[in-house]
Amino acid sequence: MALIRLATIIRAAPERVFDLMRDVDVHQESSSATGERAVAGVTSGLIGMGESVTWRARHLGVWQELTVVVTEFDRPWLFTDEMVRGAFKRMRHVHRFEATPEGTRMTDELDFEAPLGPLGRLAEVLFLTRYMRRFLEARAAFLKARAEVE
Repeated sequence: MALIRLATIIRAAPERVFDLMRDVDVHQESSSATGERAVAGVTSGLIGMGESVTWRARHLGVWQELTVVVTEFDRPWLFTDEMVRGAFKRMRHVHRFEATPEGTRMTDELDFEAPLGPLGRLAEVLFLTRYMRRFLEARAAFLKARAEVE
């Protein structure tokens, strides 16, 4: 089991940052390096409570699909998406938004577990956690730039 926490200060209102983070089109733009595309469920616009999206992307050289469902939703402070189908044994991504004097503190909390028991745990330690952290950092930097410019 791996847990990644990442906080980013963004000079924009929580409502703006919240909506950018749940925008499927913005997600696709922010993850263009992996060719990530929404192929089922909500494939464009804003995703909300109880809705799902299936992402198709190339990660670690392998094309794969991952379906997540929004299981918690409190605009503009929190939403959570959880994997219901995909490569992980388990994955839960909590997105928190807090108003600050600078704008918004956006916190990503990604809790996941690789499949294959001890081999999966070894993969988490050796490379998977670092890979996922870099993916989240790149998305956060993209969102920060988008929110602060527009």
